[in-house]
Amino acid sequence: MMGFLMTLIFMIPLSFVNFSFWANQCLYMLITFMFFFQFGFSSFYVNISYFWGVDLLSFMMIILSFWICSLMIMASEKFLKVNYYYNLFMFILLVLLISLYCTFSSMNLFVFYLFFEMSLIPTLVLIVGWGYQPERIQAGVYLLFYTLLVSLPMMVAIFYYYNMNGSLDYFFFLNEVNLLMFFLCMSMVFMVKVPMYFVHLWLPKAHVEAPVSGSMILAGVMLKLGGYGLMRLMEVFVSVILKISWVYISICLVGGLYVSLICLRQSDIKSLIAYSSVAHMGLVLGGIMTLSYWGLSGSLVMMVAHGLCSSGLFCLANISYERLGSRSFYINKGLINLMPSMALWWFLLSSSNMAAPPSLNLVGELILINSLVSWSFYCMVLLALISFFSAVYSLYLYSYSQHGKIFGGLYSFSLGSTREYLLLFLHWFPLNLLVVKGEYFTFWL
Repeated sequence: MMGFLMTLIFMIPLSFVNFSFWANQCLYMLITFMFFFQFGFSSFYVNISYFWGVDLLSFMMIILSFWICSLMIMASEKFLKVNYYYNLFMFILLVLLISLYCTFSSMNLFVFYLFFEMSLIPTLVLIVGWGYQPERIQAGVYLLFYTLLVSLPMMVAIFYYYNMNGSLDYFFFLNEVNLLMFFLCMSMVFMVKVPMYFVHLWLPKAHVEAPVSGSMILAGVMLKLGGYGLMRLMEVFVSVILKISWVYISICLVGGLYVSLICLRQSDIKSLIAYSSVAHMGLVLGGIMTLSYWGLSGSLVMMVAHGLCSSGLFCLANISYERLGSRSFYINKGLINLMPSMALWWFLLSSSNMAAPPSLNLVGELILINSLVSWSFYCMVLLALISFFSAVYSLYLYSYSQHGKIFGGLYSFSLGSTREYLLLFLHWFPLNLLVVKGEYFTFWL
């Protein structure tokens, strides 16, 4: 584990070498495939080096981080073409990847908290530095203050638990804490990151103002930090969650339905994809709160599936934006006439977003529906409506952007480059390939 960390650290000088843009991307891919050899159904304590280690949950999240970061470089070729501080961009991206790697592989709660908060800074720099519009400052402030407001109570809760337990290593998490205030202080930071309905308003703003790379890392990995943290700390909270899980599950399901309806009112493509993330991650949070084996496995499947699918949709939105100069649905109409081959990718990723077979989203949704219905049969009504409306807004996204009368006079006509098709293929292919090995997501408990 330490070997991979040192590899990433020693890549920092390469970020500042001129014309090393694609060399960086090749190295990211190489590290991804090397990391695959760490795979195993074992617990944390096999791949240990220093105080880093992986179990199956960490492994999935780290692979997702490596994969999305390598695709972020591929999606950001525009920075290289116009020489838009691309060396600094590579450095920020590498710092973000190092912080995510350390977050997911740490075996100590305080180290996890440290890098969890550290990952906020490069994300903020990405949004403010390479965003599209002046409103990106406001989006950055939203992101910063939502996270900072809830991160200090978590630090106090960590100190309290250390005083009580004598250790912050995951292995020694023996004492359950039956205090509601402790649970709220510790978990609210994860609820904001997921993001749970009521504390989700920073996400659409951040997505709309972020560059394509910022949207990809936010949707692909940053939202998963919340689910990962809750899964890790689950054993400390069991007695509290058993009492109040109904509150969180109610908020997630009702909020998921509201957000699905809000999606149908959006006029901005990225805004619609961002709101759909809130609905999908709400299901993940609901699955975790059931405290069942089905729920936790389904949440892991859904996190990986959503990371790949949502990131791919943001890439598609950016491909249209680079040609038309707008993300508005009113201008992005009739694209099937301009880029017929790109319409296939719109269809494939939109259908994955609505959990059509054979995507991993379908597996995740089926498992989560099982867990929530077994928790309470009354969830069936809301789950049916959420599933229905997820199909509605995915079809709305596809049909509105691809069909209709072309808006006149704003395009540079182009059929798309090989790089763009490869980028979309590398999102879609793992999303549909992982279905055949579903057992990989169920052995980590």
